[in-house]
Amino acid sequence: MAGKAYIVGVGMTRFEKPETREWQYWDMAKEAGGTALADAGIGYGAVEQLPVGYCYQASTAGQRAAYELGLTGIPVYNVNNNCATGSTALMMARQFVESGLNDCVLALGFEKMKRGALGGGADSGDFSTSPVARHYGVMAAAHGFEMTPPTAQIFGNAAREHMERYGTTAEQLAAVGAKNHRHSAHNPNAQFQDVYTVEEILAAKTIHRPLTKLQCSPTSDGAAAAVVASERFVREHGLADRAVEIVAQAMTTDTEESFASGSCIDVVGKPMSRAAARQVYAAGGLGIEDVDVIELHDCFSVNELLTYEALGMCADGESGKLVADGATTYGGRWVVNPSGGLISKGHPLGATGLAQAAELVWQLRGTAGERQVPGARVGLAHNIGLGGAAVVTVLRR
Repeated sequence: MAGKAYIVGVGMTRFEKPETREWQYWDMAKEAGGTALADAGIGYGAVEQLPVGYCYQASTAGQRAAYELGLTGIPVYNVNNNCATGSTALMMARQFVESGLNDCVLALGFEKMKRGALGGGADSGDFSTSPVARHYGVMAAAHGFEMTPPTAQIFGNAAREHMERYGTTAEQLAAVGAKNHRHSAHNPNAQFQDVYTVEEILAAKTIHRPLTKLQCSPTSDGAAAAVVASERFVREHGLADRAVEIVAQAMTTDTEESFASGSCIDVVGKPMSRAAARQVYAAGGLGIEDVDVIELHDCFSVNELLTYEALGMCADGESGKLVADGATTYGGRWVVNPSGGLISKGHPLGATGLAQAAELVWQLRGTAGERQVPGARVGLAHNIGLGGAAVVTVLRR
């Protein structure tokens, strides 16, 4: 029988605009990992294994980062799963602990990025060899290919489809950006802390219609970490007052459904997200109605709307109304992305999933300060990577 796994320590750096702070990825990792260990009240010597997530650094960068925390000889696993990398590292840590193999595992994620839009997995300009060539092929068949940033283009085309199919408006998409920028004003770790109106978001530079700059996550530098421990470790180290249980977690990848419809809504991962959510609800014995606070993958405003539907927060096509009615902010049914989300907090790919976990741990402990969601007991994290991986995690205090 599988044991339980708990997050007993979390840490993250501030997420920074690339090339604005003098630091290397190992400096970020040392700061985030050291903070997580201190939060748990343990030393690096207690850590038995270390999955490390990143996308843009060289092979064995995980070891280079880990050596800043200690030279204990433990196994280090280098994890790369596109934007879902951080949550993939967390999932590995949970599996090591739940299986009984280890009592204490540190999950770490970092990224040192360049300014400007992502290349969509074809940084050499050759989409034929890109891991996401099939995804962009579906998009091109339905929408053609424009001279706009590839990732913004595929999600922007998903937004166009949603607008055509369900009557979703540009104002509803912009409301996602407005909400998340507003939330980030209270997050000292966020890359941006500016507040914008829906009108200001609509008036910002268009990246790929209908998405404007303030509805798109930026490239970022930063790191995040979580200490995952067994029930025995929690008890022996007196950590019950800090421990947040990982109730259930699931990862899915693309299936035939992702490509069969020829729709960008499906190809950017909605079927994966829906499948992962259903698996988590079944495994955890909880439903979306039991969740209080959500950190989800708003790489672009449309993906937040697609994820509302995938998580079962509303029926297909009703997500625009959900955000416009205030159901996903303070005073509503759920608070979604109290951290500011990827749009405003930032998106260093390898760190994102672990930063989501850190935010939820603070929320469930009641230590999130001005961002605190009143009475939060159950949190859900959703982290997705194009090409593809979706990870959904439910945490409970």
